[in-house]
Amino acid sequence: MALTPLDIHNKEFTRTFRGYDEDEVNEFLDQVIKDYEKVIREKKEYEEEVADLKERIGHFNDIETTLNKSILVAQETAEDVKNNANKEAKLIIKEAEKNADRIINEALSKSRKITLEVEELKKQAKVFRTRMKMIVQAQLDMIENDDWDELFEMELDQTDEEQNTEEYQLSDNQS
Repeated sequence: MALTPLDIHNKEFTRTFRGYDEDEVNEFLDQVIKDYEKVIREKKEYEEEVADLKERIGHFNDIETTLNKSILVAQETAEDVKNNANKEAKLIIKEAEKNADRIINEALSKSRKITLEVEELKKQAKVFRTRMKMIVQAQLDMIENDDWDELFEMELDQTDEEQNTEEYQLSDNQS
């Protein structure tokens, strides 16, 4: 068991014939008591400081643990976000490729359809041209036909006959 300042203070020594000077011993004991009380007080302060530091260390250890967990969660979350973004990007690319293929196929289909329509229009234009050519040729043939000359002659003949008839009638009227 450790000595207390009170134990030192209350300590009584037995007296002997040729012993130490009592005042000197008491004075020394008073000094020991003061120093011992000071050491005990410092020890108590240090113990309180150690307890406070241990508490702070515990607090900082808790913060460190929490931060480590937070960092791990953040890393996992970042990895999840990155993976999800990659998946979404792949889906977007696949969708874009599908749309591109669809658009290309539609364009090719329209192009084929237009090509067929153009070919059909060309055929129709050729047929129309041929028919028009035939009609114009028939008209030219009709114009160049000798029937026109006969028609003009007939009219002239009729016109001559009409004039003759008129002249005859005039001469009959005059007579």
